[in-house]
Amino acid sequence: MALDGKFIRNVIVLGHSSSGKTSLVEALLYNGGAIQVMGSVDGGNTISDYNEDEILRKISINSALTFLNKNNVKVTIIDTPGYSDFIGEAIGAINAADAALLVINAVNGFEMGTGRFYKMIKEKNIPLAIFINKMDKENADFNKCMDQINKKIGRNCACVTYPAGSAAQFKGIINLLAKEELGNLSGSDIDNAKKLSEKLAENIAESDDALLEKYLEKGELSHDEIKSAFRKSVISGTVIPVLSGSAVSNIGVKELLDVIIDAFPSPFDRPPVEAINPADKEKKISLKIKPDAPFIAQVFKTISDPYLGQISVMKIFFGRISSNANVSNATKNAKEKLGQIFILNGKKETQINDALAGDIVCAAKLKDTATGDTLTDEKSPLIIKPIVFPEPAISFSIKPKSRSDEDKISGALHKLTAEDNMFKIYRDPQTRELIASGMGDLHLMIMINRLRNRFGVQVDIGTPKVAYKETVTAQGGSQYRHKKQSGGAGQFAEVWMRVEPLQRGTGFEFVDEVVGGAIPAPFIVSCEKGVKTALESGVLAGFPVVDVRAIVYDGKTHPVDSKDIAFQIAARSAFKEACQKAKPVILEPIMDVEVIVPDEYIGDITGSLNQRRGRIMGVDPGEGIQTIKAKVPLEEMYKYVNELKSITAGTGAYTMRFSHHEVVPSNIVQTIIASTQKTSEEIKE
Repeated sequence: MALDGKFIRNVIVLGHSSSGKTSLVEALLYNGGAIQVMGSVDGGNTISDYNEDEILRKISINSALTFLNKNNVKVTIIDTPGYSDFIGEAIGAINAADAALLVINAVNGFEMGTGRFYKMIKEKNIPLAIFINKMDKENADFNKCMDQINKKIGRNCACVTYPAGSAAQFKGIINLLAKEELGNLSGSDIDNAKKLSEKLAENIAESDDALLEKYLEKGELSHDEIKSAFRKSVISGTVIPVLSGSAVSNIGVKELLDVIIDAFPSPFDRPPVEAINPADKEKKISLKIKPDAPFIAQVFKTISDPYLGQISVMKIFFGRISSNANVSNATKNAKEKLGQIFILNGKKETQINDALAGDIVCAAKLKDTATGDTLTDEKSPLIIKPIVFPEPAISFSIKPKSRSDEDKISGALHKLTAEDNMFKIYRDPQTRELIASGMGDLHLMIMINRLRNRFGVQVDIGTPKVAYKETVTAQGGSQYRHKKQSGGAGQFAEVWMRVEPLQRGTGFEFVDEVVGGAIPAPFIVSCEKGVKTALESGVLAGFPVVDVRAIVYDGKTHPVDSKDIAFQIAARSAFKEACQKAKPVILEPIMDVEVIVPDEYIGDITGSLNQRRGRIMGVDPGEGIQTIKAKVPLEEMYKYVNELKSITAGTGAYTMRFSHHEVVPSNIVQTIIASTQKTSEEIKE
């Protein structure tokens, strides 16, 4: 029987890399009775890090679903990677979460990744709790973490569990919400815990006007009053509970699980989601989660399983669904049959018969469904607002090593791109290279390894060629005669042509200004064909020609020898001659780049972008984080991710997207031409 959505908690676990998220999820599962023995990251036997590459590298690479049942409440926990290379995993999962758990390393404090993930949580308006982990590690500093949290997030952060000691002297935690005695504390910790306990009561009181009035009058609230108002304050965001402990030592985790069950929202406590009707895409519809309505769900993750095939993981927003149901993919207007539905605990599947609104379930082998698609009742084709993923930041060219690899690579890449929305594959129509794009070196190396290990496909990788283009910057003209006599039927065509520049981004324009029938209409068509052929390779380095107008204004014919091919050849040659006289230039793609870095690296990053011919367009300040906006040539950005990580000690991140084409500086043109000539010679050899 499907579980009532009021007894569901969907929680996403976020945090900077090495903050201990996976170990915390393991401890939560243990305290919730889902597992009998806690695994460890070092031991390679945790529930959520089950892929070979995760076990080998001892980091999370994919978001993983786990669940536990306690006190008649089902808690689905989504463990996400902390590395910026895998940010897409968190972006997909956060669309299914009703609450977030932000994990902070007690030694390192509020790190770059912490701020990035908090920004995501804030944008989605998701209720939040914070867990200060690794309190048993050397140099752990709870007070430093609290100061940073208050500074970065705000005064609504309230301490719920206070640590008794730290590092080797860490003895446990004091639950301020339960009004536990402070006997395990000493010295300044006693005064500090009392102040934090008062602040907790004050923040909770602010969630209810009557309670606040009573608190202001009496200066305190009873334990029962605090407990009953706590959930309301967490759901409203009046209170962001801060807890502490050690996941590996399983200290403070039980209290955290109590907060998740007792204070986190159910799906029914969340605001409506936005949807559209495909018949009227301008009209936005607000969907409040409810079970008694036609079925609507959104796929937020796709998993490629060697046995089950493609698994679609979905959050149900409306109605209910049963195994073997027929549904509609409203995004693609396609029909799907769900087959057996199930839930996941790591890689272990548990089959279920049906599920209600609010729950997260899985279905295998859907034909046309991908991440972000909306599945609906066939009679109610609404589409949930699509998931928006950032553009990849780095690209490699890839080439199969053998004919066998070439035969297998297409299917393997299709499965990998279906599983990871941040991994993009396309064939550049100009350079004819197969390009793999991702969020960083580590991301792409892992995908290349998966190609080899999962699918037996070996590839060579290299830096992609930049898709340069050519254009003209002035007028130029040519009068070209093509004459060929070979004993039989000859060829004759004469074409008079001008070329002139067009506004950037316009493309190509062909103009017929011939008067008096000097070139008959059928041969004008031949001239246009010839010019379009010439556009494929310019006069400087053989790159495609864009943003140019070709004007045919006169010519001559022969009553016998003039024919289609002759005018194509003449027009093609006339166009190239005219371009050579029209001050041709090479254009390069310019990217809009946004670099997010901590304050202390702002000078180094602006300097590095300037060295890469970048133009700084502005800087958006934030809480300890700056966003630098710049326009940078694509050629300079292919390996920038490595330099950025080196400068910022791995804390920086960037995104980029195509902006426009610009003329290549003259000092770089000869290098490009020489490189192109070298490549052409190598191909001939």
